[in-house]
This record gives sequence, C-alpha cells and structure tokens, in this order.
Amino acid sequence: MEVCRALEQGDKEEERILSDISSSLKLFERKRSNLIPLLQMIQKRHGYIPPMGMVLLAQHLDLSPSHVYGVATFYNQFRFNPPGKHPIKVCLGTACHVKGGEIILENFERKLGIKAGETTRDREFSLDRVACVGCCALAPVAIVNDKVEGHMTPSKVEGIILSLEIEKEKKKREADKDDTE
Repeated sequence: MEVCRALEQGDKEEERILSDISSSLKLFERKRSNLIPLLQMIQKRHGYIPPMGMVLLAQHLDLSPSHVYGVATFYNQFRFNPPGKHPIKVCLGTACHVKGGEIILENFERKLGIKAGETTRDREFSLDRVACVGCCALAPVAIVNDKVEGHMTPSKVEGIILSLEIEKEKKKREADKDDTE
C-alpha cells in the first residue's frame, strides 16, 4: 500500500516537472544553440533531467532525442536521477584517491544499495563521485548535506548513514506526536 502511494506521488511529481519543462521551453527560441542552456535550466529548476524532459527538449529544438541525450551525457554536470534529500559526494581527486577515496565510495554504495550517480528508491540519499572538492589536507573527503566530512574511514561511512537515519526517525516521531495532539 505504501509503495503504491509512493509510486503515485512519483508519477504526480514527474507530471508536474514535465508540465513545467514544457511551459519553460516556450520561452526559448527553437535554436540548436539553446540546447546546453536549456539542459542547465532544467537541471537548475528540478535538480536533474528526466528522460521525458530530454524528449520534450528534443521536440522543441527539432533534434533527435539521442542527440540531446548524447550532449547531456557528455557533460558530467548533468544528473539523470532525482537528487536525494541527503546528497552525498565522494571526492576522488588525486589526494583522496591516493588516501582511499574509492574504498569510501564503495562503502557508501554498499551501505545505501546504490551506485554513484544514483538515488535510493525512497529518495533519501543520492550518491555522486566528484573530481576534487579542494580539501586535500582532509583526504579522503565526502560532502554530506553540504558539510565536509574529512579523514573518512569505512566506519565513519556507517556512522554518517546511521546518524541520518536516526534523525529521520526522530523527525517522524515528532510529526506523529504533533498529529496526535
């Protein structure tokens, strides 16, 4: 039952996003040179570019969907999955790589059950690999909810996920308590 409600909400959200994209595209000329600015606009407004958004964009610019997809996937700035409530970025720049950044990424992937570039089914977490966050002295580094977590270890990965899950449960209890009053 809960899964059905989540799917329905996801469908409604996607419909809202696609409607917004359609109306936003009307504000731009149908010029091929608008492709990247339009991709950036969609990404900025929605946090990602849904597959049907690329189809709408292709239709608007009279391009093939595969061309739009090819351009979008060429640049690593574009996401194709909705971001999670708790975005996690693992640095794999030189210093972080040398100090075990890949191991930290693998631990996040294993703990969350997703790969880099994906979002958990419940949209709580999204995981991304980044080239460098400029905190080399703290390597390896992860950014969790815009907070830099330095000197990462596998056990620290467990602790971060656990603390976020505890916080979520705490908020849920508070909301349930408010509802009963």
